[in-house]
Amino acid sequence: MLKPTEKIWHNGRFIPWDDARIHVLSHTVSYASAVFEGIRCYHTPSGPAAFRLREHVRRMVDSAKIYRMDTFPFTIDELCDAMIELVRVNKLDSCYLRPIALRGYGEMGVLGIHNPMEVYIACWEWGKYLGEEALAHGVDVCISSWKRIAPNTLPALAKAASNYMNSQLIRMEAHINGYAEGIALDEAGYVSEGSGENIFVIRDGRIHTPPLGASVLPGITRDTVIRLAQDLGIPLVETIIPREMLYIADEVFFTGTAAEVTPIRSVDRIQVSSGKRGPVTERLQREFFAIINGAKPDRHGWLTRVHAGQPAVVV
Repeated sequence: MLKPTEKIWHNGRFIPWDDARIHVLSHTVSYASAVFEGIRCYHTPSGPAAFRLREHVRRMVDSAKIYRMDTFPFTIDELCDAMIELVRVNKLDSCYLRPIALRGYGEMGVLGIHNPMEVYIACWEWGKYLGEEALAHGVDVCISSWKRIAPNTLPALAKAASNYMNSQLIRMEAHINGYAEGIALDEAGYVSEGSGENIFVIRDGRIHTPPLGASVLPGITRDTVIRLAQDLGIPLVETIIPREMLYIADEVFFTGTAAEVTPIRSVDRIQVSSGKRGPVTERLQREFFAIINGAKPDRHGWLTRVHAGQPAVVV
């Protein structure tokens, strides 16, 4: 269960957690007309700091544009400021942020372009998505019978609520069959991504990851790992990945805002190498967590400081 905080931001105002409600006939309820983000705010020696905040918000605005939400009412800067202020108002040292923009109550019907846009931002404390132990020991996953959305059906570059109906089928199937997560193949039968994570495969010291054309979300943590691999001199290529490469890989890992960098120890009950976190995955993990926790300099400017001691302005 979610642990409620005091305030949620709604269209420029802070409101009580329990007042953040929509009408059952809001357009988004029937037609999934919403775009959203997931952003982590980490504890650092300098106080809480949001990780790659602007990149996340830009992706949300891009998602809205793809879905023709032309009346999107806030700029990237306004949304970034609102999220920082929300963390201050709720006096959190670390948290997960969930901004969501949706088509609200008004006309009924598929079109929806005349319905008002509602923007909410919530934050709460949230632990490791696949479990604390998973970061060290890895998770068992399966190839899903559900394919990833095809490029001419729903736009995979958008982080939209509708896309996650596909993700739910992948995740539920995996759960029912005793796996921590499922991996979907794309329309052509190549590796795409997990229900909520991008995937990386290591073979002979080289990292492989599916390209955006394989119906993958352009993950912010995905991009982070690509940048870190470049920093560390680890060869990395974006390329189509056959399913069977997962079975013979030296290492496989997931990335995502919720999953962070999580190793995979088996695929379809086939053990990945030694069945534990590999050296390349561990090296990338250590670099990632050292930066987000403030143990190493933020050389790429990825952290937005909340400055918790600053007085909050509640509107």
